Amino acid sequence: MDQNIILKMTGITKTFPGVKALDGVNFELKAGTVHALMGENGAGKSTLMKCLFGIYAKDGGQILLDGKEINFKNSKEALENGVAMVHQELNQALKRSVMDNIWLGRYPKIAGVIVDEKKMYNDTKAVFDELGIDVDPHRIMSTMSVSQRQMVEIAKAVSYNSKIIVFDEPTSSLTEQEVEHLFEIINMLRNKGVGIIYISHKMAEIKRISDYITVMRDGKWIATDHADNLEMADIIRLMVGRELTNQFPPKTNEVGDVVLEVQNVTGMYNQLKDVSFNARRGEILGLAGLESSGRTETLESIFGIRTRKNGIISLDGKPCFNRSAHESIKNGFALLTEERRATGIFGVLDIKNNTVISSLKRHLRFGLWLSEKSQREDTQYYIDAMRTKTPSQETKIRSLSGGNQQKVIIGRWLLTDPEVLLLDEPTRGIDVGAKYEIYQLIIDLANKGKTVIVVSSEMPELLGICDRIVVMSGGRVAGEVDGQNTTQEEIMTLAAKYV
Repeated sequence: MDQNIILKMTGITKTFPGVKALDGVNFELKAGTVHALMGENGAGKSTLMKCLFGIYAKDGGQILLDGKEINFKNSKEALENGVAMVHQELNQALKRSVMDNIWLGRYPKIAGVIVDEKKMYNDTKAVFDELGIDVDPHRIMSTMSVSQRQMVEIAKAVSYNSKIIVFDEPTSSLTEQEVEHLFEIINMLRNKGVGIIYISHKMAEIKRISDYITVMRDGKWIATDHADNLEMADIIRLMVGRELTNQFPPKTNEVGDVVLEVQNVTGMYNQLKDVSFNARRGEILGLAGLESSGRTETLESIFGIRTRKNGIISLDGKPCFNRSAHESIKNGFALLTEERRATGIFGVLDIKNNTVISSLKRHLRFGLWLSEKSQREDTQYYIDAMRTKTPSQETKIRSLSGGNQQKVIIGRWLLTDPEVLLLDEPTRGIDVGAKYEIYQLIIDLANKGKTVIVVSSEMPELLGICDRIVVMSGGRVAGEVDGQNTTQEEIMTLAAKYV
């Protein structure tokens, strides 16, 4: 075996009830390189890494680490042997401090009994200083943004002095500046000889950061090559098995009169201050801004899951109090949240129940019982429409890939037939083929006269599908631009207005 190869996975197979998730997959990682792992949602990327990390037990194949066969029984064993993983879906102790989360399960102790708080603080600071992360180790995790918590998770992986670090969609919730910071960290680790496995759907990132690229499709290895030898079109063709010439569907929606008015919304417990804008019938309105600019808080305030100090929300000229999610749904609003695992999916329920749970009235017969046939028909319609990869409607949603979970949640809200659809990072962690399908769904909704408001950290996405873009900065509206006649530079200038 090549001395530079620190990880060699051969013929890896893994089967779940009704689906073969991995089918004889091969993968190699060299020390001091970044090896991107790409594929559509459900291609098997995360499953392969979970077999390495001890979360899943592989059914067949061999894994060699530094030439020695390994079969980690759990993630603790993997970490102790120099393999760390930064997961796409954060699973942190939110009521505990940052340093508690980093050293959980391996607290430094005095005389093997008392937790050495001072050493834990100093060790955390040392890791943060090395990585250029400005976070108070005493800060409680729940008080931080998703992107800040993501950086803490990255610091935790580095703190193990790992020889291999797996990054699974690490930039899905990061701003452009934070992405640049992450790339600096990755380059530093690469220069130290760490092997990096990088999973992402963002083509530009992959081309920029990777030395090698492996593409998977339907649980199988498709190709491995030097990153310089593969153009974006080549990667997409290998991923989806077909040509995908356009990133965005043609915009066919016609914008009508003002439907939604948001006037002087100020948050009770957040930074929102006098947020005002309107949205029109058949319009796709973007909300842009840096992390913590107030984009998510604005959507959640409109939907009634954040308390408003004051402000008026009107639909078709009539005030909507929207004091709760239930009231908002009755008033014709729907919200796709940013963190699908924490606030989107019902992990213990199956696909069918996750799909119909917000539209049960639709399936009620004579006010007495729910029609199983009707529920199954609606669920199947959206499984087919979204091309959701699942063995059956009875599959637990938590067993699906992140992107497929997102498709189920979008289907759930479309079933409520909302007048106003609020989408917070709708394509986060979703592959290029599925993104196109979601963009088409958004345009189709606008064509039906629905109003869609989209929050996205991906500027090209906003420019590609939005009619207008409202830019937020420091909890306030900094300006408004025409989605078809603006630039990323103009948006970024407005986004920094009140910072």
